[in-house]
Amino acid sequence: MDFGSGFTITTLYAALLGYGFGSIPFGLILAKLAGKGDIRSIGSGNIGATNVLRTGSKGLAAATLLLDLLKGFVPVFLAGIWFWQDMGWAALFAVLGHCFPIWLGFKGGKGVATNAGVAFGLMWPLGAIYAAVWIGVLALTRISSLAGMTAVVLTAVAAAFMGQPTFAKVMATIAMLVLWLHRENIKRLMAGTEPKVGSKG
Repeated sequence: MDFGSGFTITTLYAALLGYGFGSIPFGLILAKLAGKGDIRSIGSGNIGATNVLRTGSKGLAAATLLLDLLKGFVPVFLAGIWFWQDMGWAALFAVLGHCFPIWLGFKGGKGVATNAGVAFGLMWPLGAIYAAVWIGVLALTRISSLAGMTAVVLTAVAAAFMGQPTFAKVMATIAMLVLWLHRENIKRLMAGTEPKVGSKG
């Protein structure tokens, strides 16, 4: 796993930048501010947009989705300006921050929306592919987890085909993490019991 020119002080800066932004639990904050309580106590217990939607507020879920995307995009974009050779580390740690935020005892989300922002930050065509696959699969199946996992994996493949080996390594590493975090979803998909968006399940 080599996302730069070896470990340097800028690698540390990039990692801290990514983790700092990624670890902001927007879903939890927005739900509490809106009087919806602690979203970790409902649905899947996740802090992401899909679980925020279970509060019954589409607007709140949309805001969470946008902010989770931005917390992936912003640190990667800034790393590209300040220390472009370590953009990959900012990308990886933005997703790690979302999935394992120190503020919540390292129990966060599953990284799909944040990884969408990361993809746009690395290279906008990757972000466009990610968004197209995510939205397309979601529209066809209405299964959020399947859409997210498909987008994560295909974007890693796309980066390789686009001649971006470093970005492909970044996205592949993140994809493995996202798939691992979705292991229970994968079991339900195989059993045919994974709930669809909008269903009470």
